[in-house]
Amino acid sequence: MDNKPRNKYWRSWFNKLVLDNRPVVSLIIILLFLMILYMISKVTWIFSPLKEFFGIVGFPIILAGVLYYLINPLVDKLEQRFKLKRVLSITIIFVLITILIIAGIVSVIPVIREQSAALIKNWPDYWNSGVEKVEGFLKDPRLGDLKKQIDGIGSNTVQSWSKKATEFADNTVTSLGSVIGLITKIVIGIITMPFILFYLLKDGHRLPHFIAQVFPVKRRDGFIQILTEINTQLSQYIRGQLIVAFFVAVIFFIGYSIIGLKFALTLGVAAGFLNLIPYLGSFLAMVPSIVIGAFVSPIMLVKVLIVFVIEQTIEGRFVSPLVLGSNLDIHPVTILVVLLASGQIFGLVGVIFGIPAYAVLKVLFIHRFRAFKKNIGGYD
Repeated sequence: MDNKPRNKYWRSWFNKLVLDNRPVVSLIIILLFLMILYMISKVTWIFSPLKEFFGIVGFPIILAGVLYYLINPLVDKLEQRFKLKRVLSITIIFVLITILIIAGIVSVIPVIREQSAALIKNWPDYWNSGVEKVEGFLKDPRLGDLKKQIDGIGSNTVQSWSKKATEFADNTVTSLGSVIGLITKIVIGIITMPFILFYLLKDGHRLPHFIAQVFPVKRRDGFIQILTEINTQLSQYIRGQLIVAFFVAVIFFIGYSIIGLKFALTLGVAAGFLNLIPYLGSFLAMVPSIVIGAFVSPIMLVKVLIVFVIEQTIEGRFVSPLVLGSNLDIHPVTILVVLLASGQIFGLVGVIFGIPAYAVLKVLFIHRFRAFKKNIGGYD
């Protein structure tokens, strides 16, 4: 007996049921999703081995993945343009990177270390000087209420940091094992990362087709398309952010060197790293520069602000549009909301990886919603 008419009948009946009861169906889906989340929260012990596993291998895999997106275009270019074998191209790039790392360790790292040590040593003087100047400004009788509010904020801040320092001192001995374990994981991750990166560069382009083998034949093309879009989103974002961060570090270093600000190299490198946090990084990087500039003189403070304005102009008008463009197609307000939410939930890791994770989820949601519209109908 032919089941096609029967299947067609049940499909039309199901579509009619869903279309006529969309609010109820939507509510049921939400309730099922909440129930799943609730059940997962009650059996978190099941995921403990996975947590331990990813705690060990997560760092080298993530680091290798970031470097993969940065290096892979160079490997592809060497392979396609110069007809070099992929393994040879990877080996050449690894040798060049090793030479750059050795040169950085010999020439740049000692300078950053000396400047960082001097900055940490002199930071209390810089900060106290800034506080004194602010207090001198607030002695104006017309700013009496504002002074009381700032004094209250300062007192609460000091008490909070004193409490945190005390807790840290009390927990130092008990946390020593955790610190040693963390350092061990980092060292192991740095050692194993090059091997993971090598095989990613060598066979990474085959990975989507290899994973697709677990799906039925008719689902493979769609799965590969999703992975391709996710790969494009991640590669554009990660590569773009790293390149922009490099240019930000160079611009700040050159600007601070021209105006004669102390610790120019360290402040520039810090600005580059902090720029990996979209929208907020550059402003956070300006805090130590403003404090140091205010300590030196009002003229130096003005120069620091001018450097900041110039850097923001160059980055916003030239560097970011050329490197990043509008590849992610994410509204700035959405980016800020994602940063705040992911930072609150996952801390620093959430701030750094929140945007690429959102981009991946967005691709998955769009494809799932397209399939849903196609199956249900009624959206055209």
